[in-house]
Amino acid sequence: MTNFKALLAKNESETIQTAIEELTLSDLPTGECLIKVHYSSVNYKDALATKKGGGVVRIYPMIPGIDLSGEIVSSTDANFNIGDKVLVTGYQLGTAHFGGFSEYACVPSKWIVPLPTGLTLKEAMIIGTAGFTAALSIHALEQNPLAVTDSILVTGATGGVGSMAIAMLNKLGYQQITAASRKATASTDYLHNIGATTVTTPAELQLEKIKPLEKQLWQGIIDPVGGHGLTQWLAQLSYGGTLALSGNTGGLHFDSTVLPFILRGIHLTGIDSVSCPMALRKSLWNRLATTMKPDHLEMMIDNEITLNELPTAFNKILSGEMTGRTLVKIH
Repeated sequence: MTNFKALLAKNESETIQTAIEELTLSDLPTGECLIKVHYSSVNYKDALATKKGGGVVRIYPMIPGIDLSGEIVSSTDANFNIGDKVLVTGYQLGTAHFGGFSEYACVPSKWIVPLPTGLTLKEAMIIGTAGFTAALSIHALEQNPLAVTDSILVTGATGGVGSMAIAMLNKLGYQQITAASRKATASTDYLHNIGATTVTTPAELQLEKIKPLEKQLWQGIIDPVGGHGLTQWLAQLSYGGTLALSGNTGGLHFDSTVLPFILRGIHLTGIDSVSCPMALRKSLWNRLATTMKPDHLEMMIDNEITLNELPTAFNKILSGEMTGRTLVKIH
């Protein structure tokens, strides 16, 4: 019987404890496909899964890791064969079903995306859930009038979603991309290199007094932060503009009025990368392998780590110290 290693999180009453443990295939949950995992990546949700009260995992023990790439080693689904290269993001992976921080994963075949031509297994996880969320956000902006010359704001710009969104917008030819980050000073060169035309901080954009309608500055906003900043972003959206909201690190609540919606026809669109329909999921991954694929993906890796180094990475992302992507090499 195959033995393998995985990062296992356990509920120890007062805290969630994590450790690298040796498991067997019989320890894995059921699923049509067994995958030998090559890469995963570190997302904010992964770190929350290892913290008491993180609100991500209800039942422990759990192998975190909300995304993975690898190859099929056994399958009972005729649509997948041994040796197929695949990726999985979202669904219940790493939250209610053993996830990607493991040398092997057994998952339902309906969660699996065949690796698109144009991406390696490593590149797929440099993109990962964060990049897929960024792609969904751009797709949301594209559903309403948007020209490559329009101004676009990306908040949380040094994080995974924000930095990926900037790089993808640049690849698609958008010419006015403003990156807003608390770490703007230390990350100015990085943000310019991946495609930002203007780099600033949320404090520099902060209005002295926020009115229901402010000067129209942005045709599109990609916001993985959320919280009270939404109040001023919505007030500054241009007529018919769209704000794609995908995160809550800035808080769960914000204040607004109906005026930007009924007088400027703006759109506030929620981004759900977890349960995204498979047809759209495959379509966007194909774009991520071609027209949306950043030119210098390797440059976006903040760190490449092993399973043993994950706890340090969790602390780094929770404290807001991570820039770009942290890749987890497993096989």
